[in-house]
Amino acid sequence: MIRLEKIDKHFGSLHVLNQVDVALKEGSVTALIGPSGSGKSTLLRCVNLLEVPDAGTLQIGDETVHFAGKKLERDAVQRIRLQTGMVFQNFQLFPHQTVIANVMEGLITVQKWPLDRARARAEALLVKVGMQDKAEVWPSTLSGGQQQRVAIARALAPSPRVLLCDEPTSALDPGLAAEVVEVLQQLASEGMTMLMATHDLRLAASVANNVVFLSGGQVVESGASTQIFQHPTDPKTIAFVSTLTQANQTPA
Repeated sequence: MIRLEKIDKHFGSLHVLNQVDVALKEGSVTALIGPSGSGKSTLLRCVNLLEVPDAGTLQIGDETVHFAGKKLERDAVQRIRLQTGMVFQNFQLFPHQTVIANVMEGLITVQKWPLDRARARAEALLVKVGMQDKAEVWPSTLSGGQQQRVAIARALAPSPRVLLCDEPTSALDPGLAAEVVEVLQQLASEGMTMLMATHDLRLAASVANNVVFLSGGQVVESGASTQIFQHPTDPKTIAFVSTLTQANQTPA
């Protein structure tokens, strides 16, 4: 359903992604993990072309884009983005719009839905993420966990084929993060295809079916989450996932 092949990305002289291959099956949840600077967020952003690779191929459904160091046509970018929903680390809600208006905005402005249809869709999604009672309030009155749940509803509004989550819990304390993890677990149980970049290994272990460990812009090891977290084989992976075991053993 989603395939990235031989993805290369440079920022000046820094080689951020080096011949990266990742494949996602429909209905799966894949976590990109790795140390800071490993390239996981950059790779995630390449999927919806917030970052455009220098080389490689991206396939989402029937759409395929070949990167060759040249500017992409606007229509090609739009076709890819219409199939993805993005959840950002710092929520990115519109502060001048109510919660429900945030969820409706893309449907009305980009997809030209009529107002009543967009509102019905937004109301249903706010129920899904447990935010229906906050529909008419301003984002500034919400906790971080509540804002992220609204952001998830907004990303789901156009019915994307894949939900992209960039460090969805990193700006939250553990209690608020748990609210977001519960919503992501629900979406996973419903068969939503998700790709998330996260340093939160407990989130990855509880939600993801598959894990890709990156280091230095390369895929070091990938496989089923149980395999990666319980029986990793590469020394770098072993050292990294040991932090999850240590965290679980830390007294409360």
